[in-house]
Amino acid sequence: MRVPIPDNPLGHTLVYVVDTDRGPVLVDAGWDDPASWDALAAGLVACGTSVGEVYGVVVTHHHPDHHGLAGRVREASGAWIALHAADAEIVRRTRSTRPAHWYAYMADKLAAAGAPAAHVAPLRAARPRDLPGLSPALPDREIVPGEPLDLPGRRLRAVWTPGHTPGHVCLHLEEDHPARLPGRGRLFSGDHLLPGITPHIGLYEDPDGPEGATGTDPLGDYLASLEQIGALTPAEVLPAHQHAFTDAPARVRALLAHHEDRLASLLTLLSTPLTAWQLAERMAWNRPWPEIPHGSRTIAVSEAEAHLRRLVKLGRAETVTGSDPVTYVAV
Repeated sequence: MRVPIPDNPLGHTLVYVVDTDRGPVLVDAGWDDPASWDALAAGLVACGTSVGEVYGVVVTHHHPDHHGLAGRVREASGAWIALHAADAEIVRRTRSTRPAHWYAYMADKLAAAGAPAAHVAPLRAARPRDLPGLSPALPDREIVPGEPLDLPGRRLRAVWTPGHTPGHVCLHLEEDHPARLPGRGRLFSGDHLLPGITPHIGLYEDPDGPEGATGTDPLGDYLASLEQIGALTPAEVLPAHQHAFTDAPARVRALLAHHEDRLASLLTLLSTPLTAWQLAERMAWNRPWPEIPHGSRTIAVSEAEAHLRRLVKLGRAETVTGSDPVTYVAV
């Protein structure tokens, strides 16, 4: 089912309905918006069921275009919500962190990455009464990688695929493909493996974590879990955006090559010391840097930092001693 994402170029989230002996189970739920809710409800009716019949919601990761409507589905049906423990912790943290604290953390972090004062100023100026609190639905169940999920009459097993988020999971439906395509069942891939998009790989942010969790390596996590999915060789991949596709190993190879090329291009840029912000300004994006809006620039800097961490961990780049803000240079 295509569930709209308001004001987003992706357009919609693909929400899947899996029939079970206890009723329909959703893979993801879509954005929490009235139009999205109407589309979800209408889609379920078109499938011969309704929101009130939903037995469970398996959420591939905590982002709001996947998790947003899960709480409303639970209110309407009594369904359980399942999420990996790492993303469940992010949901708990989101619910307990004051918005003003989060904005102050992001402002400090961007300043440390070399962002200009004009970019940081709106975050510094945000007043607590102007900042909405976030209350994503807490899960009822934990998705345990390798263990079958509670879908009576079906064989669905989670594969932990961190990178896009710390607790992202793909879901392997271990049943013969109805069209008898070669491979091992079908894979609900969330945002991990998409047919024509390279998922965002940023930092795993924690405003109360030690040094902003600087020891993490999200890009390394993503690349390793990509190879894991490639080895699984599903007959068909059912992603959360765009369209279903086959030949997962070929798509995995393309993504691995893309990131290797990007890391090589960043090393060329780092022939002279650059901050994370300066590197982001020079990286190739889907539009020129001056056309990228404020919020997307923040996301771009996070992705630049994830690539920098990978290069440092590989010993291909290092920080410049005494630089403030911190600059990086190729080794």
